[in-house]
Amino acid sequence: MMRLEQLNEMSASEFINQLGGVFEHSSWVAERAEPYRPFSSFQSLYDKMVEIVETASENKKLKLIRMHPHLGTNAKVTDFSQKEQKHAGLNELTEDEHNHLMLLNKEYMDKFGFPFVMAVRGKTKQDIYRTIKERLKNNYRTEFEQALEEIKRIAMFRLQEIINGGEMISMTNNKERVMYYGKGDVFAYRTNLKPLTGIRTIPESSFSGRNNIIFGVNVKIAVGGAKLLTSFTEGDNSLVVATDSMKNFIQRHLASYTGTTIEGFLKYVATSFLKKYSHIETISLIGEEIPFETTFTLSDGNITASDLVFKRSRNEYSFATLNMVRRENDSIDIIDQYSGISDLQLIKVSGNSFVGFIRDEYTTLPEDTNRPLFVYLNIKWKYKNIEDSFGDNPEYYVAAEQIRDIATSVFHETETLSIQHLIYLIGCRILERFPQLQEVNFESQNHTWDKIVEEIPGSQGKVYTEPRPPYGFQCFTVTQEDLQHKMLSAEIQYKGALR
Repeated sequence: MMRLEQLNEMSASEFINQLGGVFEHSSWVAERAEPYRPFSSFQSLYDKMVEIVETASENKKLKLIRMHPHLGTNAKVTDFSQKEQKHAGLNELTEDEHNHLMLLNKEYMDKFGFPFVMAVRGKTKQDIYRTIKERLKNNYRTEFEQALEEIKRIAMFRLQEIINGGEMISMTNNKERVMYYGKGDVFAYRTNLKPLTGIRTIPESSFSGRNNIIFGVNVKIAVGGAKLLTSFTEGDNSLVVATDSMKNFIQRHLASYTGTTIEGFLKYVATSFLKKYSHIETISLIGEEIPFETTFTLSDGNITASDLVFKRSRNEYSFATLNMVRRENDSIDIIDQYSGISDLQLIKVSGNSFVGFIRDEYTTLPEDTNRPLFVYLNIKWKYKNIEDSFGDNPEYYVAAEQIRDIATSVFHETETLSIQHLIYLIGCRILERFPQLQEVNFESQNHTWDKIVEEIPGSQGKVYTEPRPPYGFQCFTVTQEDLQHKMLSAEIQYKGALR
């Protein structure tokens, strides 16, 4: 891509060479546009090229239409045409599909005397079949004008590829524009997904895998790309994938997913979506587990776990996020991934203190050397190698259930001085057990109950109520460097104690 200023400053021959393929094999359009430089905007350049086509003779327009190749042809075509047809899946037709399209092309050519032209960016082969059948019903004049409209649209896409996505950058004062749309609350349930097995067990947890008899997920999807700009600025929906289509895409892909984890499912959906819709540049997905718990039944006089009946859980749930991008060379890369567990609510009834904080004229909270502590925890973890997060190699996969069990174990054994210190210790333990992780991020809240009755005769108990609405919160990231520092400090203290 280049900026419009660069085109304006080129020699005439360089300008024509750069834009000669915008209209298929018709460099005369660029030649006639060149003297009107400098152009003030992408739109002014595009409008001038369209005006040149519109004011050309009838014979010149017909020659322009005839320059376009048949869709699906095996003949050599321009790089622009090859890329456009590839993105529409026309290079992956079966023999029957190819023969069917060639018959339709011939029928169209025989009727109108020029090839069927369609701007296939963002279209599927089914869209193409349907459109050519519909347009075969038209008369010559209608199709002649329609072909020219399609050619103008193709030219706009090609020009956008040459000039910084249609000068979107200059329109936003060289700052990246926030531009995306999507669908939330896409619920999908799959029965009898492949079980998760083979994960590495840890001392704090008895968790060894998931049977995945019920796999429930709530997905949020957002997509973006420079070519979506006109859908916002002009109401042009020609490249808009309806959010209802997004919902159906996600739900139906759960049927063909062969993995075992939410992380893997998000990758499968994102990769498939970007391959399907070649004009989409970025995709972001959040997947939240819809948890179900085992129930128990009496079988032959014994209480056993039911493999038929499950209970919808109201407790914590796992989640994952994934961001992917299409590069200029058409490769698809993962740029960010997190796994996590949300809304883990834990209360420890004693063994928690909070003393030594600043006391001044604003302080009304009393110090407490032994209080109950009720915390909400949202925990995210990031892998050193993103590929480990998808569960394809279960030995390196970290299950949310194991993170939960580490958090409860550390909470149980720690004389808690503060929530800040608690989440630091939990993070260090997680990284100690799972060295394949790069960092652990915490968002915690303090929802400790307010005391109502201090002493109950003959009992160690007390009476509490819900806390007042304001709550404290903490955010902290624990890294492998923190773990190494903690281990080094412990080693120094140990050696000091031996002296």
